Amino acid sequence: MDLKDVDLNLLVTFQHLYRERRVSAAAVSLGLSQPAVSNALKRLRKLLGDDLFVRSAQGMMATPYAEQLAEPVSKALEAVERLLSRRSSFEPRESSRNFTLALADIGEVRFLPPLMEKLARSAPKVTISVVPNTAPHLREDLAAGKVDLAVGYQLDLKADFFQRRVFRERYVCMFRPGHPLDKARISAAEFAAADHVVVGASGTGHQKMNQILDRTAARSRIALRVPRLAAVADIVCTRDLLATVPEEFAQRGAAFFGLKYVAHPIKLPEIEINLYWHARYHRDAANQWLRALFIETFSG
Repeated sequence: MDLKDVDLNLLVTFQHLYRERRVSAAAVSLGLSQPAVSNALKRLRKLLGDDLFVRSAQGMMATPYAEQLAEPVSKALEAVERLLSRRSSFEPRESSRNFTLALADIGEVRFLPPLMEKLARSAPKVTISVVPNTAPHLREDLAAGKVDLAVGYQLDLKADFFQRRVFRERYVCMFRPGHPLDKARISAAEFAAADHVVVGASGTGHQKMNQILDRTAARSRIALRVPRLAAVADIVCTRDLLATVPEEFAQRGAAFFGLKYVAHPIKLPEIEINLYWHARYHRDAANQWLRALFIETFSG
C-alpha cells in the first residue's frame, strides 16, 4: 500500500468506530450521516483488505487486525493534531523560543529595554537575539526564518515582504548644558558655524539625513565622525559639540546624561520607523504575537 493512497479522514472514521462500536454513534460524533460513515468503512475495508469491524449483539466488534491498528492510529492522529494546534497557536507564557530581531544600534537602545521588560511579564522564558538591520543577507535570513522581524527606516525590503509603520520621529539638535548655543532656538547660521559630531550609520535613514545636511552645506565644521549613534551622548557630554539625533535619543540623553536639545534649525524629513517581516511568516502564530507585542509597546 502506498501512503499517498490513504485518506486521513478514513483513519479518523476508524478511530471513532473503534471507540463508539456503532455506526450511528460514530456518525453523531463525527457530524456525518450514517451512510457517509458506512461508505468510509467500506473504503477502509477495501484499502486494508480486512473487515475491521463485525456486527454483533454488543455492536461492531473489532477484528484482530483492527485491534492492532487502534493504538498506532490513535497516536498518529494525536501527533498530527498536536502539530496543527502548535502551528495555529502560540502560548507566550509557556514558550522558550528565541526570536531574532534586526535592529540598528539606536534601535537596540530604543527598543530592547521596554521590550525585555514586557517579555519578563508576559513571556518570561522567551529570549531575544539581535543582528544588524544592515546585514548583507538580511533579506535571505528573513525569508529563511533566521531573522523574525526587521525594524528600521526605509529598509530595502519590498517584494515578498510585509511592513507596518511603528512611529514617526523628528530630528533635533543635542548639546551639553553650558554650550555656547545653549538656548531655546538655534539659527541655521549658528548651527553651521558650530563644531559637530556626525554619525555615519551607513545604510540607515540617518545616513540619508546626513546627505541632506552635506548637500546644503549646513555643517562646515565637523570635529568628529563616528560610525554609530550609541556613544554620541557620552561624547557630547565632554565637549562643546552639536549632534543631530532622533528626538527619542535626545530625550534619553537628557534623562541619563543631563543633556539638552532644541528643534533642528534645518528642515529635515521625519523618520518613519517600520516593522518588516517575510510573507512566509505572515500567518505564523509566533510571528503574529511578536508583531502585535511590538506594535502595542512602541506604536505611536
